Amino acid sequence: MSVYLTNELREQLLDADDHRCVYCHTTQANSGYPMVVDHIKPRSRGGLTLFINLCFACYRCNLFKSDRTESDDPLTGEMTPLFDPRHQHWTEHFAWSNDGIQVIGITPEGRVTVIALNMNNDAIVDARRNWVRVGWHPPAVRE
Repeated sequence: MSVYLTNELREQLLDADDHRCVYCHTTQANSGYPMVVDHIKPRSRGGLTLFINLCFACYRCNLFKSDRTESDDPLTGEMTPLFDPRHQHWTEHFAWSNDGIQVIGITPEGRVTVIALNMNNDAIVDARRNWVRVGWHPPAVRE
C-alpha cells in the first residue's frame, strides 16, 4: 500500500536520508529499485505518518523489515529493538567491512537489524561488489 506524502514531507525525508536507504545506506542507483517510505513503527502497530516515524528504505530492507520492530539477538538470545534511524546514529550501530561490501552490526540493535533486514543478501552484496569495482565507496554517513 502506498503512503501519501506532501511534497514538503517528501523533501524533508530526502534531505534527512541523503537519497539513500537509512538502514543499509544503499542508493537507488546501486539497488536498482526506487526507495520506498518506511514507517519505523509500522502503521499496523499504531505508527503515524509523521517525519519522526518515517524514513526512506530500499525495497529489500523494507520488504524484510515488514512490520517488525524487534528481533532475537543471536549473541544474547534476547529480543532486541531494531535500529531506529530517527533516534539513533548509524555509525554507533553499524560499520562497513574493510572491502566496503558488507554492513556489520556492532551493537545488539545493529546485529538484529542486519539479520532481520537481510542487509547483506546476495543480490545487494553483488551490486556493491560491482559498484566497488567501478570506484564506488560506502557513503560518508551524515549525522
